[in-house]
Amino acid sequence: MTKQTRATAIGFCAILLWSAIVGLIKEVSHSFGATGGAAMIYTVASVFLLISVKWKPLRTFPKNYLVFGALFMVSYELCLALSIGYSTNSKQAIEVGMVNYLWPSFTMIATVLFTSRKANWLIIPGIVIAMLGIIWVLGGKDGLNITEVLTNIKTNPLSYGLAFLGAVLWSAYCVVTIRIAKGVNGITLFFMLVAVVLWIKYLLVGAQPDMRFNLSSVTALVLAACAMGFGYAAWNVGILHGNVTVLAGASYFIPVMSSALSSVLLVTPLGWSFWQGALMVCVGSVLCWISTRERSVKAL
Repeated sequence: MTKQTRATAIGFCAILLWSAIVGLIKEVSHSFGATGGAAMIYTVASVFLLISVKWKPLRTFPKNYLVFGALFMVSYELCLALSIGYSTNSKQAIEVGMVNYLWPSFTMIATVLFTSRKANWLIIPGIVIAMLGIIWVLGGKDGLNITEVLTNIKTNPLSYGLAFLGAVLWSAYCVVTIRIAKGVNGITLFFMLVAVVLWIKYLLVGAQPDMRFNLSSVTALVLAACAMGFGYAAWNVGILHGNVTVLAGASYFIPVMSSALSSVLLVTPLGWSFWQGALMVCVGSVLCWISTRERSVKAL
């Protein structure tokens, strides 16, 4: 096995780990609460990252990356964890996770708007199909039902709003910080900052749900922290030393994989209309990716 093949395989491990995040975060929130559970996940994940990725001295960070990278990453992770933690039930947690998976399409849009990369006409149907997929997911059994979508969102606008904002923030992080990071990987510092912010929120907010420590809850916590921490560490290896094109293409199928794993972890059956919507999100993301990929190939 070549070095590139091995690194690509490690990158695929990241995709599998990330696919389990939605179900694991929700499972942890059942035992430790939305804020407390998220704080514990990022605390343990920070320890794993200190072991695997190591600590980067602050002097090695470009100043802009230290400020804007931290701002976008910390904000995104807060939106991701709390949007799932605040969901009212397991099915809604999976739906909220699906809204967050609009980020690949948003990243392509931001790439075209704020960089020199161009896109062809496929980006338009890609965006439309991805957004239509989310509507299909939130429409319940009827699929394309705007009334049902609005009713669904009104039941918990905070979770759905945070998930949507998170998708925007992650696309901003991908486009903006990659240009200013200059090869520095700040994930360990950023995760530690997320943990600190969450613990501050936990202490400042009044009454919090009791934390239930038992074998099941601790196992879910460790698995969630592993999925978070080692997922980012594995992805870093994959994109630095593996086949980036293969990994990028595979990452766009995370919504379907995540829904399948979350359905099993949370013991929540999903209807046919949900899977139709999830596939539409994937197809839309892939079309957005192809729209920029073809233009760059022709340029060669």
